[in-house]
Amino acid sequence: MSSDEIVNGLTAATLETKWKSNPDSEQRQNPFNLRMRRALSWLARAEQERDDPDAAFIFYWIAFNAIYADNSPETYDLREGEKFADYFSRVTDLDTNWGVFNAIWKEHNRSIPDLLDNQFVYKPFWMGARDWQTRFENDANRLKADITSKRTDAVLGRLFERLYVLRNQLLHGGATWQSWVNRDQVEDGTAIMAFLVPHFIHLMLDNSDTDWGQPPYSPEWAWRQLGWQ
Repeated sequence: MSSDEIVNGLTAATLETKWKSNPDSEQRQNPFNLRMRRALSWLARAEQERDDPDAAFIFYWIAFNAIYADNSPETYDLREGEKFADYFSRVTDLDTNWGVFNAIWKEHNRSIPDLLDNQFVYKPFWMGARDWQTRFENDANRLKADITSKRTDAVLGRLFERLYVLRNQLLHGGATWQSWVNRDQVEDGTAIMAFLVPHFIHLMLDNSDTDWGQPPYSPEWAWRQLGWQ
């Protein structure tokens, strides 16, 4: 990971310092703190993989999963895309200074367009849809409209549709480690996650009193199930 991929000094270490500066960070049963503890641990691990974008992407994705996943009863029946949409809606509502938007379209204006222009992370392409090229072009046009109107949540939604395909390729054995065949999408995807995930965490730290839902696999929930508290 090159130095320009860690924007505004948002490393795991600086974000942890920001988190620990809040007195509430000592409350171990606080769901938000569980999210931060998990996410920052995986973010730090991702930063170690400077020469292995495959591994880095996986670790960044785990960190992202730690911050957005919601195990609240009302979310049980939601599809992954719907969970993404809910999370991005909350993020963009709180992003009053356009920090996430600026991070996307001003600081990293190469890797995102390249990924979105790559058919190998476009789901209809792999589904064998006969009209995938037309849909691909229509998506590109809608994306341009979303950018023009500064609909950050819609832009993030389209972006993570592609990143989720890449995630599936790697985690479900649909790619070879360090294969030259999928280098472009892996390197672009890793670069995108390297700056977006820290920005998400930073925004959440500024809004720690927001209800971010119930983290999955909570130790406190397990203890209650076992009658330990």
